[in-house]
Amino acid sequence: QVQLVESGGGLVQAGGSLRLSCVASGIDFSIYTMGWYRQAPGKQREFVASVTGGGRTTYADSVKGRFTISRDNNKNTLYLQMNSLKPEDTAVYYCWGFFGSNYWGQGTQVTVSS
Repeated sequence: QVQLVESGGGLVQAGGSLRLSCVASGIDFSIYTMGWYRQAPGKQREFVASVTGGGRTTYADSVKGRFTISRDNNKNTLYLQMNSLKPEDTAVYYCWGFFGSNYWGQGTQVTVSS
């Protein structure tokens, strides 16, 4: 049974940093592409970042240079290091993986105050 569980969200001031984690279970984590999406109130879910099993990363233009996606295969964990946070980064952040079909975490709220 595949599960993705996020943690690390919270309230932070603009310019601050936050680190999100996503622990995967029930899947061979190391070979799959994983990523982060976010959804702000009244908006569609949007892509944030992804990393392949081989370590290749991709970022949305809106976060490039500020966010870093990484994975620790030994801990079966995906991370999103968010620096220089802006109020427009406020959203629910979802862990995502494609394991033959799309899987999603429950989401973790990130709120950036001005």
